[in-house]
Amino acid sequence: MRSFAPPAARECEVKAMMTIPGGPSSDGDLIVEKDVPIPMSDGHVLCCNIFRPRHVSGKVPPILAFTPYGKDSDVAVDFKRYWDIVLRDHPEIVRGDSDGRYLTWEIPDPQRWIPDGYAIVVIDARGTGKSPGFYEMMSPLQTRDFYDAIEWAGVQPWSNGKVGLLGVSYLAVKQWQVAALQPPHLAAMIPWEGLFDHYRDFYRHGGIFSSAFLKLLWDTQIAVNQNGNGTSPYRDRFTGERSTGPEINPKLLPGNLSNVYSAGQQHPFDDAYFKLRTPVAARIKTPFLSAGNWGGLGLHLRGNITGFTEAASPEKWLELHTDTHFASMYLPQAVALQKRFFDYFLKGKNNGFHNEPPVQLTIRDPRGHYRRKADTWPLPRTRWDNFYLDATTMTMSTDRPASPSSTAYRALEDEIIFLTAPFAADSEFTGPGAAKLFVSSSTTDMDIFVTLRAFDPDGTEVVFTGANDPKAPVSQGWLRASQRKIDPARSTPYRPYHPHDDSAKLRPEEVYEVDVEIWPTSIVCPAGYRLGLTIGGKDFERPGTKGLMKGSGLFLHNDSADRPAAEFGGVNRIHTGADRQSRVVLPYIA
Repeated sequence: MRSFAPPAARECEVKAMMTIPGGPSSDGDLIVEKDVPIPMSDGHVLCCNIFRPRHVSGKVPPILAFTPYGKDSDVAVDFKRYWDIVLRDHPEIVRGDSDGRYLTWEIPDPQRWIPDGYAIVVIDARGTGKSPGFYEMMSPLQTRDFYDAIEWAGVQPWSNGKVGLLGVSYLAVKQWQVAALQPPHLAAMIPWEGLFDHYRDFYRHGGIFSSAFLKLLWDTQIAVNQNGNGTSPYRDRFTGERSTGPEINPKLLPGNLSNVYSAGQQHPFDDAYFKLRTPVAARIKTPFLSAGNWGGLGLHLRGNITGFTEAASPEKWLELHTDTHFASMYLPQAVALQKRFFDYFLKGKNNGFHNEPPVQLTIRDPRGHYRRKADTWPLPRTRWDNFYLDATTMTMSTDRPASPSSTAYRALEDEIIFLTAPFAADSEFTGPGAAKLFVSSSTTDMDIFVTLRAFDPDGTEVVFTGANDPKAPVSQGWLRASQRKIDPARSTPYRPYHPHDDSAKLRPEEVYEVDVEIWPTSIVCPAGYRLGLTIGGKDFERPGTKGLMKGSGLFLHNDSADRPAAEFGGVNRIHTGADRQSRVVLPYIA
């Protein structure tokens, strides 16, 4: 019979019983400590790797990254399809003082930080990598674990007691969550491209199940890195050992983690499952730099802006950029910004960062992007322009159409588009948006997918490098019509807020007024360019494209149980003119 290591024999738990963890090794200026145990308040143990400077005298600030993707996984092998794109587009990331040898998925690169007198601590989340236990995605228990890790790092003999947090995506989301617990040693954080509202940003866009990404995440990045998974292909590039630790009985594996895809199916409303995960913004008081990606449609962009606008931190900054999801944090200009922020808050350097304007963003212009700084979000010179839809001409303009009209589309087959006239002068739209639509359906429900697009004078669509889709549109929004109820106290004309706590089915062919949130964007339309609003009953797909990346990237809503064709495959209709002034609200910068 096959034997499996009992819990007491597992690596980090054994080391936790020792007075001194396994000895450190040196690599140039780096001291590397592998599989260091961090005791949790409930008696469990998490496993971490510590990277510290060898030639820096005195104590240094630790920067923590809390990951479910494997502290010992090899980004060049286990995440090759992403890493190859990074190396193709930005070879400078692995030039100079870093060859990427210590990089794992979405963590700060130790080789970039150690020479400047920081320590990097990479922690396997409970139930993943070499940290035993039960894994539940983004759970409150995980957040408490992170709290314990922060407090542990703050009192290590090499630590100056000022703990920083840095990481992308999941590693950013955990920052928002743990900051709401207010760990005393947490001094500053940089949530780089990380969602905030777990219902609206991630699981259910406008109430529609974001099924494709959740399944992909679960199958390819979470379950494969489960602690004790003897079939995991992940290997430590230095030891060749499996990075998920000693194998445990495969019969135990299914019970040692909670399936995030199934959870999404089981929670159609913004219930306690999501409220346990979405931080209470008023409790977040840590200084932070929230970095979002204009191309992060469907996952992180909305959250970085929500965190900035709603968190109570008196010292907070919002940075918005472009490029791919994985590469953006490692670009030289990004690392320079991160270091300047942490130098001020973790080292006490008087570098003037506190005088920086709170909003720093890239303005997307088809002729060349440029940077801008501002004092507020939305931007100070924002004018909320209404572009009214006209179903007779399939146009949208600032003039209200007088005559009533309507246009129909088959929900699962067709899309319709309303176009502006060519702009007479350069026109910038930067900020959040919304669509107010008057709709009807032949069935008892409809899913509304809106996509804001731009076109040059020849009619060629203007696309942008997205966080995952290489040809992203200007912006997108989603809404399930049966969850159309809004919360007036939390809504504005340019950002409707739906409580998603109930559903009210449609009566076939009856007209309803609905408000669709369109995620924030930035676009300069040069003179002669147009904007278009595409409306459909399924995920946006650019005509003629092949493969997965067709315009909506990985964030597809194609679960047949959530969207049965009998109910969501009807004929939908958009009504315009007269007393049904369907329109889109856009943030024009005057």
